[in-house]
Amino acid sequence: MNPQHTATIGSLTIGAGSLVLIAGPCVAENLQLCLDVASEMADVCGNLGIGYIFKASYDKANRSSIESYRGPGLQRGLDWLATVREKIGVPVTCDVHDPNQVAAAAGVLDCIQIPAFLCRQTDLLVEAGRTGKAVNVKKGQFMAPWDMAQAVRKVRDAGSDNVLLTERGSSFGYNRLVSDFCGIAIMQAFAPVVFDATHSVQEPAALGASSGGRREHAPLLAAAAMAAGADALFVETHPDPPTAKSDAASMIPLAEMEPLLSRCLAIFSAARKQ
Repeated sequence: MNPQHTATIGSLTIGAGSLVLIAGPCVAENLQLCLDVASEMADVCGNLGIGYIFKASYDKANRSSIESYRGPGLQRGLDWLATVREKIGVPVTCDVHDPNQVAAAAGVLDCIQIPAFLCRQTDLLVEAGRTGKAVNVKKGQFMAPWDMAQAVRKVRDAGSDNVLLTERGSSFGYNRLVSDFCGIAIMQAFAPVVFDATHSVQEPAALGASSGGRREHAPLLAAAAMAAGADALFVETHPDPPTAKSDAASMIPLAEMEPLLSRCLAIFSAARKQ
């Protein structure tokens, strides 16, 4: 039986038996979008009794095309996230791609997120750990679940015991990901585990200049992850995904989040009954 690891983000504890959601648009397109999504999701999660953390990226440093929108940049993006935190009253998180950005990000973020492609980057993991903030390390598409123990150790040895791991699918040939639900239990031996439902249905670079995706499968994978015992759920959502500036094919419409979460919560609770 796995040890019961927990991680604290703001006033929320992941791994303690209550469902937590990390959700927001893939990229911070503008401040109003961030506020609108955060407000709607805070209300939905409040009604359902789910803990909520807002996520939007200030920079998408791994876009398929050089011409793709990357985001507002470090300072403006952090300003927007700070405004969401202040006005909506929820914890905030975001990708950090470079060790030199960690100190500035830690001044705003409640949780520092390490992108999947960078989960082995020692300098980035150590710098994030030194802040003492919660650190969410997304499992690389190229990593075995058991190998994520070393990423957790790097963060903990640097000074942060608040570590989470996120499952987001593994590479399966070209432009394809699959989710190994056994990996959730394997990684829970090291840290609480979040399941990323929308990146798991992504088809990386499948459209040539951008990634494709199958958003219609995300609710199925989210439900399966709840049954498999995941501690938290990660979903990217947007009021109108086809017009989104990043991950348009995989994000869930904001209007569909409440029924998705209601179902996931029921499965999450049932899976924990003795």
